Amino acid sequence: MSAKLQIFMAIVIAHWAEHLSQVYQIYALGWAPHAAGGMLGYLFPWLAHSEVLHFSYAVVMMIGLVSLRGELCLAASGWWTATTVLQGWHLVEHTLLQVQALTHPFFGRDVPTSIIQLWYPRVELHLFYNTIVTLPMAIALWREMRKEADSLAPSNPQVTSW
Repeated sequence: MSAKLQIFMAIVIAHWAEHLSQVYQIYALGWAPHAAGGMLGYLFPWLAHSEVLHFSYAVVMMIGLVSLRGELCLAASGWWTATTVLQGWHLVEHTLLQVQALTHPFFGRDVPTSIIQLWYPRVELHLFYNTIVTLPMAIALWREMRKEADSLAPSNPQVTSW
């Protein structure tokens, strides 16, 4: 696995840590959702409330998915494409949230609201988005690592007898 792909995956894991800490803050510690900002949001509340943190992540994620696509084997590329399409929608939602944070909330709401958030709570919705983006990415990475492992295996293994 390339160094670029390893760095990208470290960013993905850090983002998951943010979301999981936010869920912990809400459900284990009993914090109100608007007060639960994850690890970085706890230290720098303006990051979570300004939409900068998650919008920036969505942009970095999209750039990473598009730029790393050519590094994957054919068996992984379909799953990577699925991840990219799903992340494209996630980026649309975060762009909408960022625009609202910079201007004013839409949809008659008091806070920035994404389209699907009109029906589902934000924290749970974004966990869902991150899950459906991560699952095909994990399959793509598994297929890529399997291909790499197969290429390192001897083509004609020797069978030894006792």
